[in-house]
Amino acid sequence: MRGMAYQLTVNGRAVVADVEGDTPLLWVLREELGLTGTKFGCGAALCGACTVHVDGVAVRSCSLPVEGAVGMPITTIEGLSADRSHPLQAAWIAEQVPQCGYCQSGMIMAAAALLREKSQPTDAEIDEAMTNLCRCGTYVRVRRAIKRAAGLA
Repeated sequence: MRGMAYQLTVNGRAVVADVEGDTPLLWVLREELGLTGTKFGCGAALCGACTVHVDGVAVRSCSLPVEGAVGMPITTIEGLSADRSHPLQAAWIAEQVPQCGYCQSGMIMAAAALLREKSQPTDAEIDEAMTNLCRCGTYVRVRRAIKRAAGLA
């Protein structure tokens, strides 16, 4: 037996997820909706690989029950830009940020939330906002890409 039918708005599209209310949003996005750009990392909201925007705020989708996202717009990496034209995506490519790439969609989503709040962040503001973990250690390139997207580089 499935759960309830949860009405969601994901990347501007109305969708229905028939799941239990405590199902993490991450699994609804990946398993129910096929949006696999959002990654599972730690499952404890620590690493940030699962970062998406809910009502414009960067959240760790592994720890947010789907019932907590009803009525709010949800944006995943797929919804940021269909053709990699978002300034952050272009900057990520130009600065050659990814190595393995696993954490990058979460990093880009966290950076997009930062730039929405602070259009020209300082190094300290970038360091404070970017709490996502990258096992490859590309933090210097992440900072450069954020500054490029903000027009500071």
